Amino acid sequence: MSSGPVLILILVAAIAFIWSTAKLKLHPFLALLLTAYGVGLAARMPVADIATTINKGFGNLMTSIGLVIVLGTIIGVFLEKSVAAVVMADSVLRWVGEKRPALAMSIIGYIVSIPVFCDSGFVILSSLSKALAAGPESRW
Repeated sequence: MSSGPVLILILVAAIAFIWSTAKLKLHPFLALLLTAYGVGLAARMPVADIATTINKGFGNLMTSIGLVIVLGTIIGVFLEKSVAAVVMADSVLRWVGEKRPALAMSIIGYIVSIPVFCDSGFVILSSLSKALAAGPESRW
């Protein structure tokens, strides 16, 4: 198995590959899975151990943070469907002023990021940014 500076080079190559997948329009899960296999092969792990290591790592991740992701997504959907996020956006926009929508989105992003995970927050904030850009008459 490789060690030292070689592993750092493998890590840098893996990060570069993951960044390049945005241009390749490759699904993020597939990109991470391919990268994990590629790093295992480049580090000269036994082929039989690569899948086991990926399964253990993914399983440990899901047991530690999987519930947080699921519950955050549920809260995010509730905020979006109940129009609570839009009401919050209107309140913050009134507080900071109509001429500072970027500041309003920053404050809303901070508030929304407390109970929800990144992907849920992005879904909420992308719809809010469209609503803020369209104007007050189209928010409801």
